[in-house]
Formats: sequence, C-alpha cells, structure tokens
Amino acid sequence: MSSTMTAPRPPRRARLRALLFPLLCAPALLTATIVPATGAPTGAPPSAGQSSTVVRTDHGLVRGVSHGSYTTFGGIPYAAPPTGPLRWHAPVAAAPWHGVRDATAAAQRCVQMPAPGAGTVLGSEDCLYLNVTVPTPKPAGQKPAGDKRPVMVWMHGGAFLGGSGSDYSAEQLAVRGDTVVVTVNYRLGIFGYFGHPGLGSAPPFGLADQQAALRWVRANAERFGGDPGSVTLFGESAGALGICAHLASPTAAGLFQRAVLQSGSCLMSFPRGALGPGTPAYEPFAPQRDVQTAGAEAARQLGCTAGGGDDVLACLRGQSTDRLATAQLMQSFNRPAFGNALLPVAPDQALASGRFHRVPVILGTNHDEMRMFVGLSLAAFPIRTEDDYRARLADAFGPAAPAVEARYPAAHHPTPALAWAAVLTDRSLTCTTLATGRAIAASAPGLPLYGYEFNDPDAPVLTGLPANPGFPYGAAHGFELPFLFSSLPTERPLTGTQRALSDRMVDYWTHFARTGNPNTPGAPRWPALRPSSPLARSVQSLAPGPGAIHPVDAHSAHHCSFWDRLPR
Repeated sequence: MSSTMTAPRPPRRARLRALLFPLLCAPALLTATIVPATGAPTGAPPSAGQSSTVVRTDHGLVRGVSHGSYTTFGGIPYAAPPTGPLRWHAPVAAAPWHGVRDATAAAQRCVQMPAPGAGTVLGSEDCLYLNVTVPTPKPAGQKPAGDKRPVMVWMHGGAFLGGSGSDYSAEQLAVRGDTVVVTVNYRLGIFGYFGHPGLGSAPPFGLADQQAALRWVRANAERFGGDPGSVTLFGESAGALGICAHLASPTAAGLFQRAVLQSGSCLMSFPRGALGPGTPAYEPFAPQRDVQTAGAEAARQLGCTAGGGDDVLACLRGQSTDRLATAQLMQSFNRPAFGNALLPVAPDQALASGRFHRVPVILGTNHDEMRMFVGLSLAAFPIRTEDDYRARLADAFGPAAPAVEARYPAAHHPTPALAWAAVLTDRSLTCTTLATGRAIAASAPGLPLYGYEFNDPDAPVLTGLPANPGFPYGAAHGFELPFLFSSLPTERPLTGTQRALSDRMVDYWTHFARTGNPNTPGAPRWPALRPSSPLARSVQSLAPGPGAIHPVDAHSAHHCSFWDRLPR
C-alpha cells in the first residue's frame, strides 16, 4: 500500500479517517491520560509515608520516589528535545544538568491525536523521556553481593500514532520478577515517521528514539541495579512491530539480548476493508521512497514548496505542532520506512534472508485479537446479516472470498460479526505470528523460541470500549496487558483465578528475561518451538483455572494451512 497523500477527501472518506484513528490506536487511546509536561526538572515531592531515592545517571542526579517494595523514577531524559532544528532529526544526547533532577512524576507523552471529538492534540514534541521501576533493595545477606537484575525495556503500542510509556505501571514485573523495568516514550505519527526527499534516507525517527533509549539503558542500567548485558526488549502491537525492526536493524546490534513480541508479528498485514468498508490495506513498513513521496505531498499541502530542499524543510520545521498534528497528516505517517541505515530492508525480508539478530524470542497473540477492532467499528459499520458478512469478505479478498467463506461459514459462529472477527484474527495476526516463528527457526534452528496464545474468554474489558450486545470481546487485542501491568483501566478487577494467571505470566516473562527460557520450577512446562518436533505447531495456551495452561495446536485451530496457501 502506498503512503502517498491525496487532496481533501469526500465526506465518506473523511468519516473513514475519523474511524480509522481510534481503531488503529486502541488500546492506547483507552489508557491515555494527560500528564504534566516537562522540559526541565519537574514533579512533586514524595507524599506522606513515601521516601525519596537519588541515583546518579551519566547526565546527572535524579530523585525518584519509594513506594515500599519498589521505587519509581519518572521523566528521565534519554535524548534532547526533538524541537526546532531537531524536529525530524536523529536523536541527540540530552544536556547534562546540575543539582538533583526531580524524577517523581512522569513526563509528557509524545504528540498524538485524541479520539475524534475528544478535544485538542495531546502531548508535546519535548517528549523523549523514560521511566524506571526497580524493586527495593533486599537487606544485606539476602542477595549476593554484586548480583545485578535483568532489565526489561517496554515499548508501548498504538499503531505508531498513540500511547505512552507512562501508561504502564511496572511494579508487578519489577517486584515479583525482581527485574529493573524501563518504559519509553518515542516520537509518533508525522513527528516520528516523516520522510522527505530533502531528508534523504533518514531513519524512522521513532525507531531511532527507541534505540537511543536502549543506548541509555546500556549506559545507566547498572546505576539502578540492572545488568546492561541482560536486556529484554518487549512490546505489544506497534511496540512489537518496532522490535521486529530492531531484530533486523544493524544499528541495534548488542543493544538487547532477548525479545518478546506481543500481538505484533514481523509478517503482519491487514487486508482491504479490515477496519471498515473502503479502508485501505495496511502493511506496517513502507519503502523509503513512499514515505518521501508522502512527505513531499504534505509539504505541498502545508504551503512549503518554495526554494530547495533545505528551504522546504525550514518551512516545515516552522509549522506549529497543532498544524502538523491533524488526523490526516498523522495517519499518513505511521509506517516506519525501510531502505536506510537503521532498517535496510523490511523485517519480513530480513527474516527470510537470515539477516537478523540471534536472540531468544517469545512471540504470541490473543485468541480473539480482532474482536477489539471489529467491536469498535460495529456502530458505524454493522455486520448483522450473512449478506453483510459476504460483502466484507468480497471487499477484503476479492475472488478468494468464496473460499474464505467456505472455511469460515457464518453459521459456524454465533453471529456474522464474530465470524468476520475470526477471519481477521487468523489471517492478520495468529497465522502471521506463527509464520514469523517458522521464519526465525528456519534460519536459526537452535535459537530459543517460544510461542503463546492468551486465551481468557472472560478477560476484563478495557475501559472505554463500547458494549455490543451479542458480541463478547473474549481475549481481544490488548486484553493480556492488565495481566502484566496493573495500571491499565478495566471495567472490573481481575478475579482470583485471573490473578493467579497474571502471576504465572509475570513469572514466565521475567524468568525469560533472566535466562532466555520462560520455564520456572513448579509452573506448567512451556515447550520450545522447534521445526523438527511434533510440537513445532504448538504454543502455550495462557488461560485461567486449573490445568488451563498447556500447549495447543494454534496452527490448526486458526486454519493457518489455509492462510499460508492463500495469496496475500
């Protein structure tokens, strides 16, 4: 799919754009909260009963706040503000500071659009900050001297358009897993993925931000009790897609030792109409020339055409944040470019050719991924009848639609809408994730590789999702996140059995961060994916209740042989 922009669109296309943004950004928009902006030391002093902790980073002292069993440091700059001449520039080092920088509160999120009708643009261009959560040090004698904790670096999702590291409270991973957890902000939309002929083969700035954060971790992890040689990069949705890029990126060599990809595969794509009738197909990565063409069109729309490339870029850098952060411009730049030093080729091509970093990998999906997106679109584009369902199939698959319907007859599902969600889940996420695993294993057969499927049919619904009678969300996109991060708002708390699943998932994730193997004593065994084994198609089902965690054949359950044969 080309990223090129077009002139103002007719009302129907405008309506599709208005719908597309919240669909792509869910669940990031559901968890968004406005936090205080910062370009300098900010925050509030610890409240009664809390104490502060000061750590010396490579740029200066930071004061965090102790919460008893853990300590948090918020809003630590890992790069200079990408404003003025640094807009659309690779991240540069932050300036050192004197005195103690207050790190008791999170920094502002990066610029992003709110949901349609929700008000003004959120965030600031001055946003390259990260947050650190560490367990309270154990008393002397309870932890070996010099023993360092593994570090887990979280990249949030949100379609490269929304989200923030500060949305995710990491105390459960830090305390139960005895890890240092870092959550990161990175540039989004037109600010993070803009291209223009005048910029040449510039890297995707948002991904360059992520690598700058990883370099900060390498320089500073030990100061927070972490091991800079034991870094696990983990992320969900667009966060996982970014990790695919880093696996394929020569400039990421040595920056991380393990990876977890949640609900975002290196082969993922959406067919035409996946997010509503008439919405275009979506490939997450774009050739550099397509991004440059889109940038030239954006410059034309903004009136920045006079003079040479430097003049055009100066004009663009002089535009206000609000003028750039329109829905049309933001959504035109949410595909990281390949064909540059950071990402020479697309991640799928890198996997196919074996040009990727050999690190242990966990990758997985949720059983009902696309119910999130279908549920959000039903008010505007209902699927009530089999004819509605067939129209969606025809839009997405053209002449292959009858074969897809034969494999997924509406009568085999409670409603036509749920049938459509199953088609999209299998085609776009589950089967592409398993194919990603096969591609990794084909080039690196001995590499530790583990697959999972989160499958709690009664997972708490993320706050803000519309209720659709007869359309349960099940284990939809993003619904595993509250089992790892306690801060995400849901319509109800976890039950006792769900809390037990949450504990088990935290144990798996953090033991993998420590050893490259998720298996822990007393936990259900999680087999590795191996092409030569009968378990090659099996993944670990993560569900609540006795005996519910066990290997399953997701490849067969999600009809992946059918999708592997169908032309994309």
